[in-house]
Amino acid sequence: MRITFLLPRDDLAGGTRVVATFARLLQQRGHQVLVVCNAQPKPSIRDALRLLRHRHWSILRRRCFPQPGHMALSGVSMYRLERHRPIVASDLPDADVVVATWWETAVWMHDLPAAKGAHVHLVQGYEIWGGPEQRELVHAALRLPSRKLVVSKALKQEIEGVLGDLDMAVVNPAVDLDLFDAPRRPRQSPPTVGFIFAQSPIKGSDRCLQAISLARRQVPDLRVLAFGEQRPSQQCPLPPDTDFTFQPAQSLIPDLYAQCDAWLFASRIDSFGLPILEAMACRTPVIGVPIGAAPDLLAQGGGVLLSGTTDEEALCQEMADAIVRLCRMPAEQWQAMSDAAYAQSRRYSWQDATTLFEGLLQQAIEA
Repeated sequence: MRITFLLPRDDLAGGTRVVATFARLLQQRGHQVLVVCNAQPKPSIRDALRLLRHRHWSILRRRCFPQPGHMALSGVSMYRLERHRPIVASDLPDADVVVATWWETAVWMHDLPAAKGAHVHLVQGYEIWGGPEQRELVHAALRLPSRKLVVSKALKQEIEGVLGDLDMAVVNPAVDLDLFDAPRRPRQSPPTVGFIFAQSPIKGSDRCLQAISLARRQVPDLRVLAFGEQRPSQQCPLPPDTDFTFQPAQSLIPDLYAQCDAWLFASRIDSFGLPILEAMACRTPVIGVPIGAAPDLLAQGGGVLLSGTTDEEALCQEMADAIVRLCRMPAEQWQAMSDAAYAQSRRYSWQDATTLFEGLLQQAIEA
């Protein structure tokens, strides 16, 4: 097949890694793959001044001087637009299938001629977080005629619960099990808890920090580990004794997961939650909110699924109680939870996901 992916930007986000992995594995299977990527928009003078005023140095640096993203690092052929603008027909070769990966790219795809390929929309999130105006635009994009693939059952249920049946096929992503792996180990002393740090409230770092503060009242020697694409700031600090790693290389991330006895997942919005699967693949039980694939991933005993209460104080207390429970449970009980997490992660294979994805692309071409 001749396959073209439309990407809104190339960065180190989990959604970009999913697209890059599918593109790379499809290319390895002999398909002709091209990724057409929009340019990163430069911040306006007003935005730049606002970021400077709030000392968000890392955000400003990333927006002005973007680092190579997962797609650039994948080895897949990529054409990046010269500036931030809509992707149009002249940017693409003729192909058998074209895959939109974000709501705006789905709108641009709709305007392409038939020669550019059958239309497939890979939905990686309910992308309405820009407010009421974006919500209407996203809904309009989701209603456009295309074969829709979605990355989790929970995301399909959320979107179709609002818009009705869209005939969305579920294609769960996976993690690189050769990279994300760790030997069997006992619970550590002092007990260690970890999470991914981000300044955006969407990712829930504030929830993790509040839960850790509460848990330390009962487990005062609790060690805290975090990593992320953004540095802590005065507006969004970490406890001074946090072991924080800024932008770790992919090869180092499995060891960070494996240093922890529990991994916290507290996102307010997430389509799948790849860090859950990454941590479990490194034998680390996960304490998570019921967002994205968490209900499916944690149902087999590889962690603790929280209730999903909308009461923030109650949620943080529930997460804190789970941290304390994992720190104090009998060693053999923690070991069983760690083993269950590892076993669950092995049920998700990139090769299986790519075979399903490949078949759905072929169906779209033949429809």
